[in-house]
Amino acid sequence: MRKLLKNGWILTMDESDHEYRHGDIVIEDNKISYVGPAKDHENIDDIIDASECLIIPGMVNTHCHVPMMPFRSLGDDCPDRLRRFLFPLENACMDKKLAYVAARYGMAEMLLSGITTFADMYYFLDELAKAAEEMGIRALLGESVIDQPSCDARNDEEGLALGEAFIAKWQHHELVRPILALHATNTNKAQTFQKAMKIVEKYDTLLMSHVAEMDYEMTYFAKTYGKTPIGWLNDIGCLNERLLAVHCIHLNDEDISLMAENHVKVAHCPSSNLKAGKGIAPVRDMINKGLDVGFGTDGASSGNTLELFSLMRMFAGAQKTKYHDRSLFPAQKIVKIATMGGAKALNMDKEIGSLEKGKKADIVMVSLEGVHMFPQHDPYSLLVYSANAADVKHVFVNGKQVVNDRRLAISLTKLRQDLAANMEDFDKKAAELSKTIK
Repeated sequence: MRKLLKNGWILTMDESDHEYRHGDIVIEDNKISYVGPAKDHENIDDIIDASECLIIPGMVNTHCHVPMMPFRSLGDDCPDRLRRFLFPLENACMDKKLAYVAARYGMAEMLLSGITTFADMYYFLDELAKAAEEMGIRALLGESVIDQPSCDARNDEEGLALGEAFIAKWQHHELVRPILALHATNTNKAQTFQKAMKIVEKYDTLLMSHVAEMDYEMTYFAKTYGKTPIGWLNDIGCLNERLLAVHCIHLNDEDISLMAENHVKVAHCPSSNLKAGKGIAPVRDMINKGLDVGFGTDGASSGNTLELFSLMRMFAGAQKTKYHDRSLFPAQKIVKIATMGGAKALNMDKEIGSLEKGKKADIVMVSLEGVHMFPQHDPYSLLVYSANAADVKHVFVNGKQVVNDRRLAISLTKLRQDLAANMEDFDKKAAELSKTIK
């Protein structure tokens, strides 16, 4: 099957940032077989008119907790929400069925907004993998391991065992890539990190963890070890190219240098960071040191939406304000972080992240027809400062069209009904808990 996306404004996001104002893309099976100027093509089975669209690589969400959709808009302004609200509700109410229907709903939101690949840390991973297969989205899924009882494991040892079993089972899947996830540097022991690192080395995959996110985390490491979480990770042998460090808000120059020397990857979550008042991560300094940085939405309880358009705009404002530099991070660089930056952070840049011959056909078409999308002086500025998720018109993942004219192949109404039908117990307990937290 050969599909032609005809006469679109193509932003390849390749190494040279090639751009074709009137360009074509040919999809052959699950890969791109042609990208370049518009021309005549032979043996085309399907043609899609792209003349009023920007065509970009599928966006990459490097950090999420996709089954946490039931938590959206719940306790948003509650202090210490993690321990007082999220952990208790999660342990009381999250089960396989809720994780599955919530994950499908969250994946729908990502696909409709042009996210074709996401990395997730959560529980009940077989259910999440099944949901990703059904929704047709590319997913990196890691068992969330924490040094306390969780909704699918009694302790970190059980969590590690679940994580390794999942990796072994799913390691050769076309869309699902298994990874491992430790909750955080302050909620997992050194031995747990070391065991987890051996597992990801064995299976040649990634280890995701929240790092240098919390003020109290930084205070704990300073008092206990006389160093930062990054310094601690380095001392225990867990600072390397397999580590996907999430948040990384509180980094000093020495931390950044250590991370760069060891080729650590970074998932930057500006929306959840700012919403929680945690601070603005020094992304300029990370990138200047050569670190691979991608954007993460975080979960719907933390960042509320699972899309990157509003996040790109937020990132621009935060970084320009932090460094007092309007010229910092031109729009083209921000789109690059949302696509190729994310692919590099997930060690997938040989497969996705840019529109190039031979790469997987993960492609997003963004409509230019909206009133807010004209004039069209700079397509990158349109994407960062004007566009929104509703402008995403068509989405392809692995060569398959999963969004057609802003509609999923599966009914969004049905996905929402399924989620609502499985939230009765959750809603009841959330209401009870809300009364105790003021």
